[in-house]
Amino acid sequence: MNTEQLEYVGFWARVGAALIDTVLILIVVTPVMHFVYGSDYSFDGAIVKGPVDFIVSWILPAVAVIWFWIARQATPGKMVIAARIVDATTGAPASTGQLIGRYFAYYVSILPFLLGLIWVGIDPRKQGWHDKLANTVVVRAKNRGAQPVVFSTDRK
Repeated sequence: MNTEQLEYVGFWARVGAALIDTVLILIVVTPVMHFVYGSDYSFDGAIVKGPVDFIVSWILPAVAVIWFWIARQATPGKMVIAARIVDATTGAPASTGQLIGRYFAYYVSILPFLLGLIWVGIDPRKQGWHDKLANTVVVRAKNRGAQPVVFSTDRK
């Protein structure tokens, strides 16, 4: 696919994809945590409640996200919006190193009041700080199969 057929994926589409991914992770993590730590799991205020919490809530989601990025160039949320993560210079699939770095760069993006994520809405290439640090962009096909609107007055 040449670059004329692609568009950068903007802020709101990426927020929607992130919400889908978050819900999917919660569907998996929450029952396990309630089984292990009981019904008070969500309410005691601790960031990490124990080793099982650390593995299931932090390590497994990181592994899953990076695996999806490597295998599919996208998480399930990005797949729903037909987006994929590519190298910002070549447009080729991002390398494993880039994708691992991109995941950890999310923490850099969220620390200053989420500014690195909000940056997607400001940047002309729709790159968050995590994208800039990993040299990636999120793209999708233009006019992803939807039929253009045509009114009777437009036909000649």
